[in-house]
Order: sequence, then C-alpha cells, then structure tokens
Amino acid sequence: MNPVIVIPTYVGAKRKSASYNVVATYDHTTPVTHQGELPRCLTSLRDNGVSIPIILLVVAETGVEREASTKIRDIATAFDETLDIRVIDSRIVAEFHALAEDLGISTIKEGISLVGYGATRNLGLVVAACLGFSELIFIDDDEVVTTPDFVDQALYGLGKLTKKGIPVLVKSGYYIDQNGHWKSQQSRAWYNRFWEQGVLFNKWITKAMTSPRLSRSNVLYGGLMAIHREAFRRVSFDPWIPRGEDLDYLLNIRMYGGGAWFDNQWSILHMPPNVRNGAQRFKQDVYRWIYEHRKLEFSKSQIDLLQIPPHSLDPYPGPFLENSIMTRVFITALLRTIGLSGDRKGYFHAARIARREAKAYAEMFCSKYFEFQLGWAQVLGTLEVDSKLKALFGEASRVGPGPVRPVVEVEAENQHPWYVEQVPGSTSRYEAESDAYGNYSAESFDTASSAWDAQDTYSAQATQATHATHATQTTQDTQGFQQVQTNRKDTESTPPAEGTKEANRGAHSKPDLFDFELDLEALGIALDKD
Repeated sequence: MNPVIVIPTYVGAKRKSASYNVVATYDHTTPVTHQGELPRCLTSLRDNGVSIPIILLVVAETGVEREASTKIRDIATAFDETLDIRVIDSRIVAEFHALAEDLGISTIKEGISLVGYGATRNLGLVVAACLGFSELIFIDDDEVVTTPDFVDQALYGLGKLTKKGIPVLVKSGYYIDQNGHWKSQQSRAWYNRFWEQGVLFNKWITKAMTSPRLSRSNVLYGGLMAIHREAFRRVSFDPWIPRGEDLDYLLNIRMYGGGAWFDNQWSILHMPPNVRNGAQRFKQDVYRWIYEHRKLEFSKSQIDLLQIPPHSLDPYPGPFLENSIMTRVFITALLRTIGLSGDRKGYFHAARIARREAKAYAEMFCSKYFEFQLGWAQVLGTLEVDSKLKALFGEASRVGPGPVRPVVEVEAENQHPWYVEQVPGSTSRYEAESDAYGNYSAESFDTASSAWDAQDTYSAQATQATHATHATQTTQDTQGFQQVQTNRKDTESTPPAEGTKEANRGAHSKPDLFDFELDLEALGIALDKD
C-alpha cells in the first residue's frame, strides 16, 4: 500500500470574494495576508504522527497566485522536518499544461487545473497517479486530525472485496464539530421547509451510523474521502460542477458501474471559519442541483451508463434530484426573501438565474463532462508514465528536504484491474482489521475484473457513437447559454415600454420572479399541513 494525503487550500484577496464565477466561487477562501486554517491542520497531522506524503493544492484567485504560492510554501516550510510536503501551485500547473501539450493532450487544461472544485480534485488524482500512489486520501485545510490511527482508519477495507465480491474503491468518513456532533445543524426554520437538506441528511446518516462499519453510501464528504487507484484511474471528477463535487463523484462512480461506501468509524474534526454567505451559497446550490438533475436526465440517453433513479438515494439527496427541483428553488427563494432580511436581493437573484442561466448552464456543460470522462483513463495512462511529470510533481514541488521517500514506478500497461497488491509482513492495524473484515481471494478479484473489463469495452464503443450524435447539440447549447446571458443584460439595461406589465410596477417595484405554476403535489407537501 502506498497512500498519500491531498489537501486543497483556497486563497483569495479577501475572506469573502466580491466577484462571482459559476465554477470558481468557493465556500470560503483565506485572505492572502492571513495564516488561515492550514497551519492548524498540518499541526494536527504532525502531532498525530502522520508519516505519509502530503500534497497541497494551492487554489488562488486571479491576481494573487504568486502571493498565495509564497504564503503556502512558507507555511509548509515550518513543517518540512517532520512532514513530507509537496506544494502544487499555479507555476507547477502551467508547466504541467505545457508538458501535456507536448504529449498531444492539451484539451485537458480546463478539466485538470486549479480553477473550480472538480478540476482541482482531478489535479490531485493526476499528481497521485504520476507519483505512483495507490490510495488517495482527501481532507480539507479547515479540519483537524484527532487520532494517531487516522491513516489506518482511512485505509480500512479500501481495495478489498466484500464477502459478496463487491470491490470497495471509494469510501467516506464523516465530520464531527467541536461538540462531537455528527448531524447537520441546519435550522428547521419555516422558510427552509422546501429546502431541508440538513433534515433529510440527518435521516440518512442516523441510519448509516447504526449500520455495519462499511455500508453503501448516499453521500461522500469531500473533506474526508479515500479513493483507490483503480477508481481514480477510471472515473474523474466533473470540472463543471459548481459545488458538491464530492456527491457528484458518487453519482459518476455509480453511473460507470461502481459504488461508494460509508465508514462509520472514520471521522475528522471540522472547524470551518464563520463566513456569512447564505445567499451566494444558495445560488451555488441552485446551479448545483439543476445541473445534477440535468446530468441524470442526460445520462438516460447514454446506453453505456447505469441509470440512477432519484428515489434510490432517498432520503438524501434523492428529493433534490427529482423533476420538482425548479419548484423547490422558486418557493425557497420566495420564503427566504420574506423570512431573511439580510440579503433579499441575493435570493431574488437566485430565483432569476434558476429560470435562465442555471438551466442553460446545465444543458451545456453536463454533456461536456461525459466527453471529458470518455478519454480520462487514456489520458491518465499517458500522464502517469511520463518521467518529466514525475520530476515536476516530485522533487520540483517538494518543500524542504523532508523524509526521503522513493517514488513508485508505474508500468506503462495498467496492472490488472481491481488487483490490490498486499504488503508482505505488514503488522499495521489496518491489516489486522482487514483480516477480520473478510477473506478476499485472487479468484474473487478476477471475477470482478472480468465484469468491469467487459463493461469498459462496451462503454468505450457505445460512448463514442453516442457523443458523435451529441456533438452538434453541445455547440448549440454553448451558443444558447451565451445568448441567455446576452438577453438578460439587454433586458436589464433596456427600459420597459409604456403600458407593459414591467412599466406599471414602478421604478422601485420588485421584479415578477414567480410567474410559474407551483407543482406542490410533485413536492409531496401540502400547504395546509402543520
């Protein structure tokens, strides 16, 4: 086993950015002039004796890339005698893109970068693959490791087969807060009645916490997720998902024939900064859920993908993947506009973009992901055997001398799918627990491998044919999204004609955002109850 920890860290000019970009808008960024939460995270790794390599991905707002890189490298240098740290910043990524262009795969730039949650995660997958790591553990910089056996718990069951012969290649633990709570603390206020993500999530996790240690998962925690090499070599993150790239990865894994697992004995302390950005986060969620719904609908036309009925993910996130998502958005925006006086304009705007930009965005970009994913395995196979990339992500990005660790060589041909090489003579707690977890034979791995290989061959042929059909549609969608934005700007800048509905409202009237039919039956909720 050869695991690595990957930590994305987000740096901006301010704690809360005033600019907005669908993909490059983050829940919170650390000001370039502040230390932020990263030193606390690295301290917890050091104090708990974590000895495996650590990769820091520096996501910086435009204009502060150099300052962000200097800041993160200075923080990492303070730990260079005890932790093996590599820093991947904008300079390293620029060199990576240049090398990729030399290899004839320059089209990956948008999908593997330091812009957006999904593309940043993909960069972590690429670095791990190029350096020969077999298990990747994602955590976030606002978290604290609390136990010395953190890595052993992360690797429990990973790369193994269940007693039914199902491979465990993607797993997630859970967050706890400073009070030891693992449930969502979202308010059950009346204005959240149609947007009770926290309530529905708590129903799911309450059951998962009382299930066997490893159970099928409906969610993934991006800040506590472990992915085996045989999963990240096959399935990428979606670079165009606005947020929630972790849950989206679960959907991707399922569509391509895999599954994700929940480990109810693996946890991490989550201590995010107190940043008030409710309206902006809601707007990102609007983009996210409309995108996910469109993605599942689009996948129905792909004969190579497994279908995911929303109800199969009940109680969460299933309801947010149903056809009623648009109605949920509008009602929630209206109720929060009434109930939350802090940012009424932000919630009105969220309802407007749901009807226009968010829908057009989803129609355009979800198909792009499937095209990107089509070539993922081949691209990764090309990148991970390139000696220049090994050097770039290896010694060139290392901070200080650090513990000397050999880079594992990766063969040009992929190893047998699903095969996990056992470490002879290992006495770690993980090995002892995995013996109790089940007896996994090479024969079982061969059976799982044959099934996946047959699906891979069929998927490649089917996907190529399907995407040829959708190539023209993608171009039309792109033009449509751009036209929607242009029309919106023209509408907002052009005064309404006399006698129209808009003109009669008066200069200071609120826009008519809710001229739609409420499909309350689709939501399964009646207003006369409770």
